[in-house]
Amino acid sequence: MSGMPSSVLDLASVVPVVVVEDAADAVPLARALVAGGLPAIEVTLRTPAALDAIRAVAAEVPDAVVGAGTVIAPEQVGECVAAGARFLVSPGWTDALLTAMRASGVPFLPGVSTTSEVVALLERGVREMKFFPAQAAGGTAYLKSLAGPLPQARFCPTGGIGPATAPEYLSLPNVGCVGGSWMVPADAVAAGDWARVEELARAAAGLRDAGGTCR
Repeated sequence: MSGMPSSVLDLASVVPVVVVEDAADAVPLARALVAGGLPAIEVTLRTPAALDAIRAVAAEVPDAVVGAGTVIAPEQVGECVAAGARFLVSPGWTDALLTAMRASGVPFLPGVSTTSEVVALLERGVREMKFFPAQAAGGTAYLKSLAGPLPQARFCPTGGIGPATAPEYLSLPNVGCVGGSWMVPADAVAAGDWARVEELARAAAGLRDAGGTCR
């Protein structure tokens, strides 16, 4: 994939949320996900290896669209983009963080879990958001209730979503994609079982059809 995506929500129906403990795993992991049909990969900034992992995937897996997740401080934005991140995801937002993400030149998903946060972002011209933690914050019932008064907001729900619940999220009109980590189980990554990751990714990529959407 070449060029900068205009929207994170339209890259893929499922975005793997990846915690990389060892940067050496990043490239084979990304290749397995891409082969399984999941090109958009969110590498979370939860480990010291995260920036090196983003750098490696950006350099060596051209068909992947690698992004940075768990972006919580304005200074992280520049570091992530310099490493090659092509989108940014935060679990929540502040005006300072939003300003930095907006200035980055790459698409971003600020995190929300309340109606007031959604309204505040819409007021600031942001229509695409991460809904986090999805299951704990009310799940599909909550998102359905937001669609009536706030139809212009679109979401990538993440947090506690698995293959059994993803199709219901994907069937909602205000959901563009879902994020999850079930296709990158820690034991498979630790064992270097990339075939299993690819198989799980392929099943996840097929959930779009199960959800009844046409994105």
